[in-house]
Amino acid sequence: MAVFIRQLTGIRFVAALWVLLYHLQGPLNTMGVMAIPVLNDVIRVGRLGVDLFFALSGFILTHTYINKMGGRLAAGATLEFWWLRLARIYPVHFVMLNIAGLAIVAQALITGVDRERPWLNPVDYVRNLLLVQEWGPHPSRGWNIVAWSLSMEWLAYLIFPLLILVLLALHKRVAMPVLIVAWFVALLPLLIRGSYTVDPYYTDLWGSVVRVLTEFTAGAITYLIVLRFIPEGASDPHQRVERLATTVSVVMPILVVAGAVFLGRWSGAQSPITLNDPEAEPLPPFFHLWLVPLLIVWIGALALSRRGQARWLATDTLILGGVVSYSLYMTHLVWFGVWRAGMNALGIEAGILFAIAWIVGIAGAFIVAWLMWRIVEEPCRRVMRRAVGVKPVAPEETTADPDAKKDNAVTDR
Repeated sequence: MAVFIRQLTGIRFVAALWVLLYHLQGPLNTMGVMAIPVLNDVIRVGRLGVDLFFALSGFILTHTYINKMGGRLAAGATLEFWWLRLARIYPVHFVMLNIAGLAIVAQALITGVDRERPWLNPVDYVRNLLLVQEWGPHPSRGWNIVAWSLSMEWLAYLIFPLLILVLLALHKRVAMPVLIVAWFVALLPLLIRGSYTVDPYYTDLWGSVVRVLTEFTAGAITYLIVLRFIPEGASDPHQRVERLATTVSVVMPILVVAGAVFLGRWSGAQSPITLNDPEAEPLPPFFHLWLVPLLIVWIGALALSRRGQARWLATDTLILGGVVSYSLYMTHLVWFGVWRAGMNALGIEAGILFAIAWIVGIAGAFIVAWLMWRIVEEPCRRVMRRAVGVKPVAPEETTADPDAKKDNAVTDR
């Protein structure tokens, strides 16, 4: 059932773009974009793009490994899985970790302003190297900040060989109602954690760990639920199921937007940091993690749909966007840090020149991402995959990269 790989690759681009816009609220506010009703509320919850990534990762990895890893824990298969996941995420992470550090040092030398950065030390650098920087009840984010989510993904990868045994048992032994109950149970800790109003970043008290493990697991169970709607031996659901899934795939984003608007206008959901300090980072409202279940249902509906959004997300343009989405996510903060430094040096703070510069900055972010994918991410991944005798190209790339069509990979391993 690899048909859905195309539209779910397109979702990766949507998720990365959502996060990018969230981090650009300052420039967007300068240009008046954040004054636009509804759009403002949707962008404010843009960090949900990371939660969408976590759930999507669980869905796709379960699709790939539910049968391949077998019903027992095998050292060889586990080590190969971990290596292939490192091949997917580590080369870009390593490059951006060091570029971010050099950019911080360069900024201090050029501006003469050396801000206090308690995380700028060898110990935290090594923690970032090992992808454990977000582990624990009180993580300290630094270096390439967005890499906190990689630390969480790596934790999910380490646990996955055990999780897949539970998933396989659920797949073979339980009825659909039990799967649905398991889905709700998996997300319950997230909904409870998302109801706290003491930490707008949801990092304290193991908040990041709760986010990734619940969403990753719920995404995996969503795949098991989707399988129940596919007749055995077929690649597509019945027409009635497909029509319902297409409808649900439209309704879920509408509900997410409605939820974002509601939370954005609910005074009790606003962070005191945002309310009391106009210069502070514009944070999303509390309780926005309540919207995550809707996003996960959206993934499942799109996997069963063949029309509407699914068809649009499966276009070559969106596929290419999805393929480079990881590099876009990993490079955009550092790139826009350079962009802001350039704007400050030129004294461009508003007006038409600022708008033009912003468009150039967005275009530059995509160019940098494409170069990172082409020069670092893809070549390194191919080398690391070949090192363990695995075909070098995943299926979504065979549709987006002309050179990749020469390879005959069939799984995203």
